[in-house]
Amino acid sequence: MEEKIREKVESMRKMLQADGGDCEIVEIAGKTVMMRLRGACGSCPHAVATLKGYIEANLKSDVDQDIVVERV
Repeated sequence: MEEKIREKVESMRKMLQADGGDCEIVEIAGKTVMMRLRGACGSCPHAVATLKGYIEANLKSDVDQDIVVERV
């Protein structure tokens, strides 16, 4: 499952990079993905919406419904 998570996150990074941001996986522990938002995303007031509404939602629909994304 870790490889699927990494592949999906890599495909979503393009959208973030188009807006001057980026993300990186810090750690994957079971179904919990700890991520760091960088660039414009790191200081954006909508960072939680990006993390939960975009990244976590896509991982849940495409990889596993029980995945949780946490910001570090």
